[in-house]
Amino acid sequence: MADAEPNWEWYRTFLKVMDTGSLSAAGREMGLTQPTVGRHIDNLESALGLKLFVRSFDGFSPTDAALELKPYAAGISATTSALRRVASSHGIGVRGTVRLTASEIVSVEILPPILTALKEEHPALNIELVMSNSADDLLQREADIAVRMFKPAQDALIAKRLGGIEVGLHAHRRYLAAHGTPGSIDALSGHALIGFDNESAYIRKFQAQFPWFSRANLTFRADSDLAQLAAIRAGFGIGICQVALAAKDTDLVHLLPRQFSLKLDTWVAMHEDLRASPRCAVTFAALVAGLNAYMRELL
Repeated sequence: MADAEPNWEWYRTFLKVMDTGSLSAAGREMGLTQPTVGRHIDNLESALGLKLFVRSFDGFSPTDAALELKPYAAGISATTSALRRVASSHGIGVRGTVRLTASEIVSVEILPPILTALKEEHPALNIELVMSNSADDLLQREADIAVRMFKPAQDALIAKRLGGIEVGLHAHRRYLAAHGTPGSIDALSGHALIGFDNESAYIRKFQAQFPWFSRANLTFRADSDLAQLAAIRAGFGIGICQVALAAKDTDLVHLLPRQFSLKLDTWVAMHEDLRASPRCAVTFAALVAGLNAYMRELL
């Protein structure tokens, strides 16, 4: 193995080639030329003394060594990004970058006015928003703050419970005018249902409680909550969305509220080491206040 310590940027390039499968695609996403991406990979292979990719008909295929190294490279990348965010925050006042993660619906439908007000109060603050329904690891600093629809399990987190956001069955008035309004859960079998595509642990738990919501019964399937909400708004069929969001649209009708209603437990969490960070403290407080105000609208 070579004595030279690998450059952190080489690991970032390595991960991007892993994700995209080619030098050119990785370069486009990173804003680098293909030769530069190639040099990063060559340098990393030389420094590690390993072959990381095999060129194939489909592009660049990772070797077994690359697959084993990927989670460690991801950890280096997350740590490097966190280091840059911390470094950017030093100076007078609240400044720097805060990386947030939240679900698609929360990110698009709820957070924009909250973050806009925060930015107006702190002009030197920058926001990175990761739209994801998966649990980004706050302990590994993949994000600074998370809005989650479940209780965080890690002990090293500061977590604030905000309460439950109700979700229910909804359809557009246009769809109901054409196909009728179901009077019971059993009557849903005659309607176009909107829901998930791929099963997850949460989906399996959900189906155990509501067996009628099976994949075979769904007419529109998408793992994107935004796509499902768009299909409901377009009048495709009946789907699940937040009651508060639907209430803002007079064309959306809340169906069977007594027979189907769920509360999504809502939390804001961050790593306890960020408690003293001004950028994170003000963002955490703004999210708690803004989400509490949103949830008060439900009442």
